[in-house]
Amino acid sequence: MRQLEDVQLSLAGANGAPFPGHILVTGGAGFIGSHATLRLLEDGYAVTIVDNFSRGNRGAIEALRRLAPKHKLRVVDGDLGVQRDLERAFGKHKVDAVIHFAAIAYVGESVAQPLAYYRNVTVNTIGLLEAMRRHDVRKLVYSSTCATYGNPDELPITEKTPTVPINPYGKSKLYAEDAIRDFAVANKDFDAAILRYFNVFGSDPRGRLGEFPRPELRAMGRISGACFDAALGNIPELVVMGTDFPTRDGTCVRDYVHVADLVDAHLAVLGHVANPPVLYNVGTGKGVTVREFVDACKRVTGVDVTVREQQESRPGDYAEVYADVSKIREELGWEARYVDLEESLGHAWAWRSAHKAGY
Repeated sequence: MRQLEDVQLSLAGANGAPFPGHILVTGGAGFIGSHATLRLLEDGYAVTIVDNFSRGNRGAIEALRRLAPKHKLRVVDGDLGVQRDLERAFGKHKVDAVIHFAAIAYVGESVAQPLAYYRNVTVNTIGLLEAMRRHDVRKLVYSSTCATYGNPDELPITEKTPTVPINPYGKSKLYAEDAIRDFAVANKDFDAAILRYFNVFGSDPRGRLGEFPRPELRAMGRISGACFDAALGNIPELVVMGTDFPTRDGTCVRDYVHVADLVDAHLAVLGHVANPPVLYNVGTGKGVTVREFVDACKRVTGVDVTVREQQESRPGDYAEVYADVSKIREELGWEARYVDLEESLGHAWAWRSAHKAGY
């Protein structure tokens, strides 16, 4: 394991402006975490990333280092499950808030390896809360998921929709949410926000960051990545699993939210954490079938990729989910800007086609 990058963070605001704060970002080498880190740096925050790189991308860190203002980014190569690494992450610089992205997040994998998910998602969140208490850090934004809802009886999904997760991934996230809420009950000076994401895709619209999972993870990853791999000739065909769902074309329906919009939601909620923790859905409010998504990928890439459909769905998958986002719009003024599917896919394809071998 690499040692802590113990840089001296600059805690001065630009041009004498008030310093926004020092944010600890867990999982900052991941797809969403790296994009959030870039935005925080642009907005004047100092950022410490802690990531064990089991799923994150070291190339994303190198890109952030090139883009970061001097002495605003600190990186800890560490595991949230190791107390020593947590202590190094909080370090000697006062942390004002934590944004907790770090997790493993594949539905099928969670069915095959449930204990890994309960350990990585639920137990590690508990360890993080304990470390926050030791270091007197009282603000948390938690990255949760629409998988906590399972197969809802009514659509769109609101924050009041019953949570009945049908796979260990959704369950482990819901248990982590419960731990955060109970911790807040016991610690009245602790404020939090929980964001339940829908399906995240896209990339930095300016092409500075993107998504490039390691080869062994791509088969479990986002369908856009698989479509791009097929368009680039890295795989012979795109496999669509599940064609007999009770949806308009038999494939599952998802709400695809652009990563830049998701990052905007984090910045919006960072100043509105509360006790008891606030909860928001983050999506577009629009459901897209897998077949519709694949057709859009073909148009964006200009490649008529070979698609093989199989009736059997992924273990633990659900038929249809899309969000009601009226609560976050009315309370925080947030709404998705990138609602055109092909525009958002175009951002992702521009980065991926320019970085065929990754970062």
